[in-house]
Amino acid sequence: MKVLVTGSKGFIGSHMVEHLKRANHEVFEYDLGDTESSLISFIQRADFIIHLAGVNRPITNEEFYNGNTNLTKKLIDLTQRYNPEARIIANSSIQAELDNDYGRSKKMAEDALLCSGLAVYIYRFYNVFGRGCKPNYNSATATFCYNIAHNLDVFVRDPEYVVTYNYVDDICEEFINLVNGTIRRDLQAILYVKPQYSCSLGKQVQLLKYFKICVESNEHLPLIHDEFELKLFESFLWYLSDEGSSFNFAADQRGFFKELYKSKEHGQISLNMAYPGITKGGHYHTYKKEIFYPVIGHCVIRQRNIHTSEMIVNDVKDNQSRINIIPKYTHEIINIGTENSYTLMWISEVYNPETHDTYRAPVDKE
Repeated sequence: MKVLVTGSKGFIGSHMVEHLKRANHEVFEYDLGDTESSLISFIQRADFIIHLAGVNRPITNEEFYNGNTNLTKKLIDLTQRYNPEARIIANSSIQAELDNDYGRSKKMAEDALLCSGLAVYIYRFYNVFGRGCKPNYNSATATFCYNIAHNLDVFVRDPEYVVTYNYVDDICEEFINLVNGTIRRDLQAILYVKPQYSCSLGKQVQLLKYFKICVESNEHLPLIHDEFELKLFESFLWYLSDEGSSFNFAADQRGFFKELYKSKEHGQISLNMAYPGITKGGHYHTYKKEIFYPVIGHCVIRQRNIHTSEMIVNDVKDNQSRINIIPKYTHEIINIGTENSYTLMWISEVYNPETHDTYRAPVDKE
């Protein structure tokens, strides 16, 4: 598919572009400062338009209406004129229900889309969090993550105040599934991304402080109790990583593997997802230390001493324990459950292909 993403350099937009490219879609990126002629060219070729451009922290209230309502009306007009068959996936906000300038500008944009005669999906987002969100801007979570990662003070006026959240990767997956046609959603309707998570500000700060203590201790991996905590931990690690770190992602028919954290002092953390019945691993390290922590799913972790053939087998279900992977033990992790498994993996140093210290060897001797 050919997909136009407006607001492509923004927080959600940059994630969306990344997800689309991973899924092998052709992506047209449009952002502030790009010309109208380029926007028209992209609209003419697009099968889908993912409209994420907007304003949420302006200097004047008029900018709400220019950046949200009027920009959406312009996109509608150009789509009607140049490619009325294109489908539009548009972001709105839960604040469209509120009587303030931001909410009114979003509601007016929604109404324009609903009356356009185009095929539109309108999503109201809750508070969106994830790696790369700008701190000290319009996200308390991003500010908490940044400040705690950098040992700065955190101020919470009402620790008991509960906020509802969407995770940025969940938004991207929802939109990818729409583009791929693997899910069906109502056109000309107000939609919401699931899952949604609720957490008090006080608890969130406590969790982030706990994450930092754990990562910088000998345990490295905190105890994770649910999906929200896993996603919050994944987000926090981006702010905690060494400056300038880049993160690899690999996916195949077995699942995916993505790097979350890199520190010359404290090592590296990654997240491994495996489909049911999948085995990953079959290698050993001579000096590197690892910790495996299956946080979701039912896994068996097997290790064999490459010299004595001593075997260690751990059956782990739903974050019951963290398993130390011993140097010179070839090891593998098997998803024996009926759902996808998610395992956090810490290794004692940042991966370097020139000093990888990784050697293939089956756990079962041939």
